[in-house]
Amino acid sequence: MAGQVWQTNALGGFMFSVNLSRKLRTALQPMVRFRQFCDAREAFGLGKGDQFNWNVYSDVAVQGGQLAETATMPESNYTITQATLTITEFGNSVPYTKKLDDLSEHPVTEVIHKVLKNDARKVLDSSANAQFELTPIRVVGDSATTISVTENGIPSGAPAQEFLTQHGKLIADEMAERDIPTFDGNNYMAIARPSTLRALKDELEAIHQFVSEGWYVIMNGEKGRYEGIRYTEQTNIADEGWTNSDGIFFFGADTVVEAFAIPEEIRGKIPTDFGRSRGIAWYAELGYGLVHTLAAEARILKWDSTE
Repeated sequence: MAGQVWQTNALGGFMFSVNLSRKLRTALQPMVRFRQFCDAREAFGLGKGDQFNWNVYSDVAVQGGQLAETATMPESNYTITQATLTITEFGNSVPYTKKLDDLSEHPVTEVIHKVLKNDARKVLDSSANAQFELTPIRVVGDSATTISVTENGIPSGAPAQEFLTQHGKLIADEMAERDIPTFDGNNYMAIARPSTLRALKDELEAIHQFVSEGWYVIMNGEKGRYEGIRYTEQTNIADEGWTNSDGIFFFGADTVVEAFAIPEEIRGKIPTDFGRSRGIAWYAELGYGLVHTLAAEARILKWDSTE
C-alpha cells in the first residue's frame, strides 16, 4: 500500500533512528491567509444539494435628495441578485501500518495529524485565493507615481517597478472613490508575498506602521498599516514570476463567501487486514465564491501584470 511503513526508512523506519532527534521536527507551515478574509456561511443539512445561493443587494435605483415642504416623499427600489457556488469535497489521507505504530519511538498519529493539518491549510487557502483571482478590477503601476486601472479582468501592462508607498496611496484613494466599504470599519486590507512588499517596508522603516486608534484584531501575517491599508503577508500561494513586483490583493468588506456543509475535520480510517492497515485523513465539504463579480460593485483590486 502507498503510505507510511516500517520497512522503508524514509516512510517510517527513520522514526526510530538513533541519529534522529527525539524532538518532533516538522516543516513550519504558515496559517491560512486568504481564507481568514472570507465570509463563512453555514450550509448544514442533508439533502440540500451541492449548490449554495446567497443574495447580493444593489444600491437604491434613484438617489434621495432635498424635499420641498409640500412635496411627497420620493420612492425608489433596489434589486436583488443571487450568486451561487458549488460545495465540493476536499481531503487527503496518510495510511500507515500497525507495525509502524507499534515500533516507532515517535507518536505516528501525532505526526500525521500535523502534516495533514498543514496540507488542509494550504489546500483551502488556495481555493479561497482562486476566487480572489476572479475580481475584474486590475491595477498596474505605470511609473513610480502613477497607476492604471482596468475593469475587464485584464491588466493594462506590466509594472514599471516594485510596489511603493505612492502606489499604496493611489490605490487607497481609488478604493475610497469606488465607495468600497472598509474591512474593519476604518481600514482596507492588502495581502501579498513578503518579497513583494520589501520596497514598501523599506520605505516605511522611518514611519510608524501602526497608529494607536483603539484595539482591533491583528490578522494572521499582518505586518503594518499605511494610508488606511493594513498589509498582510502570505506564502501559501506561489510567486507569479514577474520581472518587477508580484501580485497584491487590495480589498474591503464582503469579498468571498465560504459555505460549509462539513467543516474540515480529521478522520480515522476503519482498520482493515485484521487491524494491520490503518490511516488518518482530513476531510471537508465546502465551497468558495466571489461575492461581487460586476466591476461597479467589486470589492477586490489586484495589483497585476500581463507577464
